[in-house]
Formats: sequence, structure tokens, C-alpha cells
Amino acid sequence: MRIAILSRNTKLYSTRRLVEAAEKRGHEIKVLDTLKCYMDIACMRPSVHYKGVKLDPFDAVIPRIGASVTFYGAAVLRQFEMMGAYPLNESVAITRSRDKLRSLQILARAGIGLPLTGFANSPDNTRDLIKLVGGAPLVVKLLEGTQGKGVVLAETPKAAESLIEAFRELDVNFLVQEFIKEAGGSDIRALVIGDKVVAAMKRQAKDGEFRSNLHRGGSASIVKLTPEERSTAVRAARRLGLNVSGVDLLRSNHGPVVMEVNSSPGLEGIEKATDKDVADLIIQFIEQNAKPNRTRTRGKG
Repeated sequence: MRIAILSRNTKLYSTRRLVEAAEKRGHEIKVLDTLKCYMDIACMRPSVHYKGVKLDPFDAVIPRIGASVTFYGAAVLRQFEMMGAYPLNESVAITRSRDKLRSLQILARAGIGLPLTGFANSPDNTRDLIKLVGGAPLVVKLLEGTQGKGVVLAETPKAAESLIEAFRELDVNFLVQEFIKEAGGSDIRALVIGDKVVAAMKRQAKDGEFRSNLHRGGSASIVKLTPEERSTAVRAARRLGLNVSGVDLLRSNHGPVVMEVNSSPGLEGIEKATDKDVADLIIQFIEQNAKPNRTRTRGKG
């Protein structure tokens, strides 16, 4: 098979591992810098060009699109879909998952457990908004933030009010969520491929920090999921229409709750924590499912 990876950096661990796994299984693979692709949008012969050359058709495309280039990356992926290539994750599903508010509303509508979450525009509603999520302590989260950036803990009602008002002054979109104290600064990343959790790790925040992201100094270890946690992760990925995803869960007193669903999960942390060859499993999934013009909008919302 001819496989393309949309990635800004060929040296990233996830990109390198996917290239190694594809080549090991006998596939031809090419890494394309997403922002250097440009398109001829035509109804009869749509095409993608790269560095002055029209690209030959690919059988499958693996999108490793960073959050900062979601708009353009999704457009490039859509173009490949128009040309009949099989996308590991569809453009619609990626844009759906990257919109935190939209994805939480979709998951809530499907009855999937979430932290208490509030969203408002008017400053008149600040105190009631805080009450909606159970009061302080609470978490204020930028909709555009990634890897724990733009996530702030407010420990008292006064701090919560001040923080929400400060975010409003910045004219940015943000969510207010309950703080799951019982999680103890840890969360679970469940990596879902198709309808199965293939690997899972527990991420623990460093001392004095509540964000467990590995980029922020957190540590990772292998973890055994309960049947309910597995079911929640698979249902969340399916509802958003993602074939491959990293579902972030918190263990709360009322069961597992979904924090976020990542459409381009990093492989380094989970492969090293679990000692599983996730990259090979992804290539196997493509082999089993890639067919021309197989794109269809999956999930709802």
C-alpha cells in the first residue's frame, strides 16, 4: 500500500514509529509537511501538490495534525478523501474532537460520563456558573488549549470569580469544570483503535501540580482498566467517529468521566509505559480497513 503521513516534523517519535512500522510491514510510506501541501479543488480531478509536484494517489492517509494547524490540516485531509484515499481518522471527526465544547455536548447527549461542566458568556452569570459545577475548587479551561496549557485551578470561590472575570477580559472562550479531587492528580489515557482499547496508562502529576500531562513533568505507568472504563473509552471514540484516539478519563466517585478525546494521540508515552507496539497495531488496522472511497461521516453531531 501507498500510505501518506501528514506531519510537520519527521523527527517526532510518533511519526518515526509509524514510518518504521509501515516499512516493516512492506508498505511504501511518505511523510508530508501538512502546511506545504496545496490543493487543486476540482470536481473531476481533485489533486494535492507538494513542493511543486502533483502527488500520485495514496491508498491511505494518517493525519498527525497539530492543534495549531487544525483548519488547514483538515482541508488537506478532506482533499485526500475526495481523491479516494482512506483516512485513518476522517476530517469531520478530527474537527469535531478539536472543538472541546462541541465534543463534550456530543458525549453528554450520548449519556457518557463527564465532569460537571459550565459555559457562559455574560459576566452577570459568574456566581451561578460556579454553582452549576459544584462550587470551588474548580477548573477553568481554555477551549483552544492543548497539553495542559490554558488550564487553571481556582481553589476558592473568590479566586474562581476573579479568574473567570480575567478570562472574560481576555475575550477568549473557556469552560468551567468541577475539580475531581478524588483523582489525586492522576488521569488515565486509553488508546482506542477501532472498537477496542489496545493500551492504557495512568499519568500522575508531579508534586504541587494538578495537571498530569507528560509534557508538564507527569509520570506514566501501565494500568488495568475496569470493564466500565473500557466501555466508556470505546463509546466516546465511536460517538465522535474516531478510528484511533486517546481518551482521557478521570476516576471519580461516580465512575469514570471523560475529560477529553484526542484525535492525534502521541505514541511515545503509552508505548514506553505499556511496552506495546501501538504503531504496528495502527498499521494493521489500516491494512484491514483501507478501501478506496471508504470515507463516510461517522459519529453524530
